[in-house]
Amino acid sequence: MSQPEVKDKIAVIGLGYVGLPLAVEFGKKYPTVGFDISEWRIKELIDGFDRTLEVDSKELKELDQLQFASKIDQISQCNIFIVTVPTPIDHFKNPDLGPLLKASEMIGSVLKKGDIVIYESTVYPGCTEEDCVPVLEKKSGLKFNVDFFCGYSPERINPGDKVNTLKTIRKVVSGSNPEIAKKVKAIYDSIVDAGTFLASSIKVAEASKAIENAQRDVNISFVNELSLIFDKMDIDTSEVLEAAATKWNFLHFKPGLVGGHCIGVDPYYLLHKAQSLGYYPQVILSGRRINDNMGMFVANKVVKLMIKKGHKIDGSKALILGVTFKEDCPDIRNSKVIDIYNELKQFGLHVDVYDPWAHKEEVEEEYKIKLLPELNGTTYDVVVLAVAHSEFKKLEYNNLTHNKSSVIFDTKGMLDKKIVDARL
Repeated sequence: MSQPEVKDKIAVIGLGYVGLPLAVEFGKKYPTVGFDISEWRIKELIDGFDRTLEVDSKELKELDQLQFASKIDQISQCNIFIVTVPTPIDHFKNPDLGPLLKASEMIGSVLKKGDIVIYESTVYPGCTEEDCVPVLEKKSGLKFNVDFFCGYSPERINPGDKVNTLKTIRKVVSGSNPEIAKKVKAIYDSIVDAGTFLASSIKVAEASKAIENAQRDVNISFVNELSLIFDKMDIDTSEVLEAAATKWNFLHFKPGLVGGHCIGVDPYYLLHKAQSLGYYPQVILSGRRINDNMGMFVANKVVKLMIKKGHKIDGSKALILGVTFKEDCPDIRNSKVIDIYNELKQFGLHVDVYDPWAHKEEVEEEYKIKLLPELNGTTYDVVVLAVAHSEFKKLEYNNLTHNKSSVIFDTKGMLDKKIVDARL
């Protein structure tokens, strides 16, 4: 097996939920530069503060081999570049490769003979070699698989999860030729306790990532569709799933909002590639359509419940608990809670949002919403539990509502059924 060389110096490009934990683990073994174009992000990390809460302050300050940088010349001496920048979608649900190609162009400007560029960002099969490599070649003047090499190792970070981490999740790796594949494998084997799986090609590794989240998306869309059906039958979906789960091979997925940077985004990359080849996926697309509409369904269900209880909709006061895309995590990327907020606003409700985990500046910048700094005794006509933060389990919901005519809707099935009017 090819072993990582002592002379290896690693640059991790992009220090978000994926890049920072990676830079920290590599910084324990190799000289490592964590690079991000955000100067304030670099300043916070140097000061020992990680706003994603993935790495604690003590760990950041104790790594002598890890440095943080925002200037290109600070990574010029590295020979292994690992790209972990975002790969979002645009307003038309098309892949936005802007950050990925800009990172490739930047790396190309400092690329040297013998260097390896490894991509971790989620892409469609073929993107590394068809979209990124030409940028590297053009900017560097070097030839792919002769002068420099590439690898692909899809990220499997689960934000906020302190059990399933970078070190404990087996990692898929690949390289642009057999020797480089072994080198990439050895690099990751040195930091991932769970080990690695060597894919036969970069395209196979890219495709494996694409279907991981597409599969979960389709499964959740199935139970979301069941929720829509059972709502018309006045049947509690959670109770149906609990009964069905008594069968040994039943897959226990729960209905809910499907946001975040992975499940709610990655299937569109696979869709894009398939459509470019003349194939129009039906199952993946229908699943996306169902999941994208769940926020609207929740808001409309809430309004119907309010009408049933005699509320005047226009001017009523609503409280949404949670705005991050998942519980006990500050990540607000692609949060579908915003769909509930926007729909209720369109009905004429005054909507407050409270989330003790989210950074208020990020929420205001991304969604133009000013978070409540605290629950201050104000009561509401409707309360929507949108995110299952631990803090929300301890709330006295009677203190948040006017009286028994107020509506409480639980999107997470977290609360006692006796105190809610409806749940997904």
